[in-house]
Amino acid sequence: MDFTVAYLQYAGSGPMRLEEQLLTEGLGRLGIPVRHYSIKRIHRRQLPLGPDAFLAGDLPAVHAAMRQLGIPIPPPDDYPETLAAFLGRKVWTTTLGAVERMMESSSATPVFVKPAEHRKSFTGSVCYSERDFGAWGGASRRQRVWCSEVVTWLSEFRVYVIDGRVVATDHYAGDDSAELDTTVVRAAIDTYHRDATAPSAYAVDFGVLANGDTALVEVNDGYALGAYRIAADHYTELLATRWRELLATAS
Repeated sequence: MDFTVAYLQYAGSGPMRLEEQLLTEGLGRLGIPVRHYSIKRIHRRQLPLGPDAFLAGDLPAVHAAMRQLGIPIPPPDDYPETLAAFLGRKVWTTTLGAVERMMESSSATPVFVKPAEHRKSFTGSVCYSERDFGAWGGASRRQRVWCSEVVTWLSEFRVYVIDGRVVATDHYAGDDSAELDTTVVRAAIDTYHRDATAPSAYAVDFGVLANGDTALVEVNDGYALGAYRIAADHYTELLATRWRELLATAS
């Protein structure tokens, strides 16, 4: 690893997030010194960022660092087109306004809705009727959103991938006795990489449906990535690999 310093987001008081705990441990074993920063320091351009510096934090902080470095922010790709066959349900994009109009019909069926672009504008949730519109707050009704058919997940897992290699699989929701079909997982990862659209490091969430099938929940890019029970060394390698790839795109 060619980084000479690492910047981790931390306010300096209170407990550190699991992600920063894992990175501190992993970077320490690599002998890379860690410096803490607040998002204010990013906005004020007070960090000496460059090709030899690794940076991690939440989505707003990492995006601010990307803008400072001239790194194009990758568009969200939760449901890559090449992986549509692995979804096990109907997924489409529309606008919040269109969802509202659809749900005003007495024959409308529940639909899962989450932001497609402005990720922090509201939290994804199932919309059953007009009573659930309040969950979107003041989000623009012109905002693009992902919608998906509501299905029953028995169990959900996060699979961490570096250069097409699975380095960890974490159960994070549901019944952990409902096992993933690893052949489906492997086929999806291979398909994603053959399409040449996969980032160098990412997490792909899979779940077991009520009928026993293994299906894709969503894909998560490898920067600002949440951690469950992945080992510190693997988590550090994953985020560092993706950050190095992003640095190569800096203008």
